[in-house]
Amino acid sequence: MIRHLLSGLALASLATAAHAAFDVDRLLADLAQHKGGRAKFVEKRYLAVLDRPLVATGEMTYTAPDRLEKRTLTPQPETVLLDKDTLAFERGTRRVTIRLANQPEALAFVDSIRNTLAGNREALERNYALALSGDADNWVLTLSPSERRIAALLQRITVNGSGDQIRSIEYLLADGDRSELSIEPLERP
Repeated sequence: MIRHLLSGLALASLATAAHAAFDVDRLLADLAQHKGGRAKFVEKRYLAVLDRPLVATGEMTYTAPDRLEKRTLTPQPETVLLDKDTLAFERGTRRVTIRLANQPEALAFVDSIRNTLAGNREALERNYALALSGDADNWVLTLSPSERRIAALLQRITVNGSGDQIRSIEYLLADGDRSELSIEPLERP
């Protein structure tokens, strides 16, 4: 009887220690192990001026540490490419390129996801307060702007995942509009 009680206490203690070991550092270390991959996405944008969300679908490709491409297939083809310090948009024959070094608010917004994917806590904490809830199998990382200029545009970014996979990202803008990006991995290099 005592042996069963001690075994039960030991198992409970191990489970508690395993749960306690899951923190922001462990999550970001797990995410940093990925050198890239492809995923399908569904993006829903909820705008106050519309009765229903705008829905877009497509594929994303990430190559660590600083290349992210989002190719929207529906409702109309569009490509957004983040490569180091350059953000390029292409729709039809129109192409716009932005040097992010000249746009600090845009850079902080873009880097929120790039640095989450890269597991770069130091870079994330330059502009955001990080809060993690859940456990390794079902976690939520919330990024709240700590920089006044970013907070004027963005209330928070919420990243949901399981294990070392990001499953969804929600952007809640300061004006109340929001965007939900659901992600389904296709492959890893």
